[in-house]
Amino acid sequence: MKPLDLQVNGYAGTDFNGDSLTAEALHHACHCLREDGCDSILATFITDDVATLERRMSTLVALREKDPLAQEVIAGIHIEGPFINPEKGYVGAHPPQCVKPANLEDTKRLLDAAGGLTKIITLAPEHDADYHVTEFLSSNGITVSAGHCNPSLEQLRAATEHGLSMFTHVGNGCPMLMHRHDNIIHRALALRDRLWLCFIPDGVHIEFFALINYLRSAGLEKTIFVTDAISASRLGPGNYKLAGWDIKIGEDLVARSPDGSHFVGSTVTIPRILTNGQQSLGLTKAELELLLDTNPRKAVGL
Repeated sequence: MKPLDLQVNGYAGTDFNGDSLTAEALHHACHCLREDGCDSILATFITDDVATLERRMSTLVALREKDPLAQEVIAGIHIEGPFINPEKGYVGAHPPQCVKPANLEDTKRLLDAAGGLTKIITLAPEHDADYHVTEFLSSNGITVSAGHCNPSLEQLRAATEHGLSMFTHVGNGCPMLMHRHDNIIHRALALRDRLWLCFIPDGVHIEFFALINYLRSAGLEKTIFVTDAISASRLGPGNYKLAGWDIKIGEDLVARSPDGSHFVGSTVTIPRILTNGQQSLGLTKAELELLLDTNPRKAVGL
């Protein structure tokens, strides 16, 4: 098994979303990822103002070009935002003041900064007018994923007709309280034949019993596991940062905002996912290989 993790914000003390990324820190993160059995990742950048995102991605691209290990481990870039839903609950840990509607000008700026490495862009379909950005990205071979969003079922279905093919961390990036039936989780599951559905299997973002239900509904053929790892992954309890956020990691290894109101990424690792998958979800090694290796590579053309 050679896991490809489609959502990694940082690892082992290295924050891809910070302004002080160094060659040494990048190499260290890549070394630790390999040591923990992760073959490759998409380095993930979350919502900020466009100029800041450009600077951070350009830095990582330049450092990667000089490091053979980083070139092997970092298979591409996942841009999560800023074209998401700014409403509380849906915006999650993303800074709402930096959220904006999807538009081609900013999209092209971000793609240029990523140096041809962009594999996924997560956006809110309901904030992509006439699905122009979705169609543009899809036609250029980039996987478009819905996330931190609240489109109607009709909007979500229409977006798939314009190239949307994935849903980022189903069951998260949404409010704790929603309509009991007509909510974004059920809408995503309803389109399981059209969308790759990604889940964070840490037992915290989604309780295991609920994730088992989602997996039964979605089926494993179009399902993907991701870590949504942050810099605190692998380090244990303490205080950390993600893109300027102060994060507390408790004894339970859960990444929370300072006020404890919501999660800020995850600290789950590939070894823990393998353990969780077998012990708490009842998955076989072959099924975990499908969710961590085969399906992610199919979804992004790797």
